[in-house]
Amino acid sequence: MKRSLLRIAFWGTLLPFVSCSVMKDSAKSNSGNFPKLSLEAHRGGRGLYPEESIAAMKNAIDLAKVTTLEMDCHITKDRKVVVFHDDYLNPKFVLKPNGSEISDKDKPLRIYDMLYKDLIKYDIGSKFYKEFPEQKKQVTRIAKLSDLIDSTEAYASVKRKAPMFYNIEVKSKEDKDGIFHPRVEEFVDLMVQVITDKKIASRTVIQSFDSRAIKYLHKAYPQIKVSYLIDANYTKSVEQTIAALGFTPFIISPHYKIATRDFITQCHKADIKVIPWTVNTKDEIEQLKAVKVDGIISDYPNLF
Repeated sequence: MKRSLLRIAFWGTLLPFVSCSVMKDSAKSNSGNFPKLSLEAHRGGRGLYPEESIAAMKNAIDLAKVTTLEMDCHITKDRKVVVFHDDYLNPKFVLKPNGSEISDKDKPLRIYDMLYKDLIKYDIGSKFYKEFPEQKKQVTRIAKLSDLIDSTEAYASVKRKAPMFYNIEVKSKEDKDGIFHPRVEEFVDLMVQVITDKKIASRTVIQSFDSRAIKYLHKAYPQIKVSYLIDANYTKSVEQTIAALGFTPFIISPHYKIATRDFITQCHKADIKVIPWTVNTKDEIEQLKAVKVDGIISDYPNLF
């Protein structure tokens, strides 16, 4: 109980500082600086390079049409914000520190249960990943969000005339606080602190499937653009979605199968941008461009 109270006190003290910092950073620009068509490398472009890696992000920067680096974040046991999609080390593509495979006998290796100094020993890029056979194989470590931003900002400053945009996901789940991640408010605070420290808030969208994260972001950090992710089974209308959230999100990001012309029209009438995921063929990319989506998220950003 004492530890919980101390944690609440700490984040209560930090929150106003972070919020004010974000507002100062974000006030330098508004939604007008957002790409007209946000072409986003999903997990850095995992069809080409190990997902969520600095190498993948740099490769995406090398692709002239890519405007935005898309990635996911989790929190370690020692409260480091790391760039990784799954809440555990996925045996499909992760190798142990000694190079052996993660087996069924191994307990689930949850990110939230691990210290970063231990997590960084695992290799997420050398093992053949059958879902993405073209993916370049190389020893790859899980990066802290702060380190990845430092690397991408430095690389883009050399390779690009203008800086990159970021689409960063809060990988929280409504019934998993304290199991896969800290309380959703703490999760968001930790992420926003990094984004603010690195001075990229005005070029960042924070997205989530977790409506709690989206609502908290809107309340605590109103200057940060938010995107509400929805899957292929989502049935609410745009009007119902706005009512459920209690505000109009900057973006709704649907599974591409439900990004119909009618859905896009409804969103645009409500002044909401539509950026579907994950679109992995040239034909589907062109079809979505034709119905006037505001962006596309793809594992194969070379197809843009």
